[in-house]
Formats: sequence, structure tokens, C-alpha cells
Amino acid sequence: MMFGSTQSNQGANNWRQQLNEFVKQNQKELAALAWGLMQQRGESEDTLGIDLEPSPHFVYCPRNAIEALNHKVENQLQEILGILDAHNPKQEVLLIGIGSGQIKLVQFEPEPSPPDCFTEVAKDVDTLLEHLEQRMCEQIVLKN
Repeated sequence: MMFGSTQSNQGANNWRQQLNEFVKQNQKELAALAWGLMQQRGESEDTLGIDLEPSPHFVYCPRNAIEALNHKVENQLQEILGILDAHNPKQEVLLIGIGSGQIKLVQFEPEPSPPDCFTEVAKDVDTLLEHLEQRMCEQIVLKN
């Protein structure tokens, strides 16, 4: 019984490690995407997320859905809400990874800044979305 739970913990952590690696390898394009999407949508309470199931893809995580989830889990996500409140999209990128019934906050400050990444990458939002989702599917493989 103990062996089985160790395996499932490794599986749960494995997606987190793969997500971290994906973010490290694609920081500039992720920063460009986050900035481009923010420019398209204007001021929004939504946070960009990466849902790993059934295959990795981008989603929007509405603030009220995160607050509702926080309420359901007895305020265990209070820190995440505080980070969302303090988020500065001109300086940093904030993503919510969703996998195996868990969430993981991914936050990084790219060099150069997200607006400059968007200018340097020089791709439109739809192209970035398609390109990054394809890379995610290649780099993040969930094992059941």
C-alpha cells in the first residue's frame, strides 16, 4: 500500500517538474503571450492558466472561480489570492498550472520585461498560443 502512494506522489510531482522545465525553456515566449493576451483583453480579473488534461492547453482562470475554490478548500489558497492581487504584468508573468486535481502557481520575472518580450518575439497572440501549446504537448507528458 505504501509503495502505491509513493508512486502516485511521484506522478503528481512529475507534472509539476515538467511544467517548471517547460516554463524555463519558454520564458520569453510565455512572457510575450501573457503580455499580448493582456493587451487584447484589457484589464481583466482572469489569470492565464495551463490545464494539462486531457492534453496541455491554455485556459483563463477567472478570479471568482479561484475565490470559490479557495472557499471550498477552507482558505488554503489565500496566499495565491494575495499573489494575484500583487501581480504586476509589466514586470512578471503569473500562470496557474492545473493537473492531477491540483494547482501550481508559476511566477517569474523575465529579462527583458513582458512588453519587451512581446516586441522581440514579434509574433501575434494566436501564433504564440498555437506554438506554445504544441511545445507543451511535446514536453509535458502525463502518465496515468
